[in-house]
Amino acid sequence: ERVLDCIVDQQVQGICILANYSEQFLLSDDEREKLTKLCIKKIDGRVKTIVTVSHFATDIVKPRADLAKSLGADIIMMLPPYHGQLKGNEAQIYEQFDEISKVGIPIMIQDAPLSGIELSVSLLTKMINEIEYLTCFKIESAQAASKIRALIKNCESKLDAPFDGEESITLYADLEAGISGSM
Repeated sequence: ERVLDCIVDQQVQGICILANYSEQFLLSDDEREKLTKLCIKKIDGRVKTIVTVSHFATDIVKPRADLAKSLGADIIMMLPPYHGQLKGNEAQIYEQFDEISKVGIPIMIQDAPLSGIELSVSLLTKMINEIEYLTCFKIESAQAASKIRALIKNCESKLDAPFDGEESITLYADLEAGISGSM
């Protein structure tokens, strides 16, 4: 709770909990629920709250998304479905995001090639333009600026927030490409 207060005091505009390459894969569903409740209660609307709900199985992602929405999260973040060597194809990726959009909370798609899935500009463009609540993206790929520039051009009227996810490594190039912020 002190860490959350410190982060808010640093005047960030949002906090993402249960990030994909940190604690989210190590927690039981009970632990995830406790942490999500604690964080959202402590943040108390002072900044936007993003809750990661990623999982290979849509039947597991949906209750996580429902919970985040019911607790007052502003956005959920999702990787495309993967589990080790099991990776969703483009149709399965689209299907999972489309299904989770029915929960009715804004979704940030996390394009993180370290998962083993490289999301193409054409697939991301199709998803952002066609899936109602998919309104944000976080690009973590090599040469992110060119991908960001293309997505903004192709989806500008639909996007709420294009983000770079390279921990500011490519911040200047990505700012020039049109990002809203960096995670």
